[in-house]
Amino acid sequence: LACQKKIQSTFILTGGTIDSFYNGPLDTVTPNKKSMIPDYIKNLNLHEKIKFTTICMKDSRHINTIDRKKMIRLIEKSPDSLFIITHGTYTMPDSSRFLEANLKRKGVVIIFTGSMISLSFPGSDGGFNLGYSLANISHASPGVYVSMNGRLFKPKEVEKLLSEGRFASIFQT
Repeated sequence: LACQKKIQSTFILTGGTIDSFYNGPLDTVTPNKKSMIPDYIKNLNLHEKIKFTTICMKDSRHINTIDRKKMIRLIEKSPDSLFIITHGTYTMPDSSRFLEANLKRKGVVIIFTGSMISLSFPGSDGGFNLGYSLANISHASPGVYVSMNGRLFKPKEVEKLLSEGRFASIFQT
């Protein structure tokens, strides 16, 4: 068995449902003040080297152009070429399209992922989505993707089907 090259990925953390807790008084989930994803990933005891950077901890409906430009600056300046961005699902397609349209750096793989149910809740899709993103990051061609529900979508095709609780391609029915 040949030795495999260790892969280094950078997680860019922005909050969203994947990284939230249930806020009883508001009867909704609220992003954690500090991400739980680094501990979750470290507990998997992976062979890959992974770095974590927090841009913000927001509900994605509050992510704005300033936050998206911070993502771009971080990617443009990084020596790494593989990035997983955890993001809330409401505006994940918008952020992926913004990065695809404005990123000048070529040769990088950027995968947005998140979850419909918080990583801290039983039955969360977050662990699967993180694992699916990690499994695909070193095999995907350079570009921007959204990884949800066991698929990689290109930004121009992806949509959130709120009534079905999943993401899909606008090109497939």
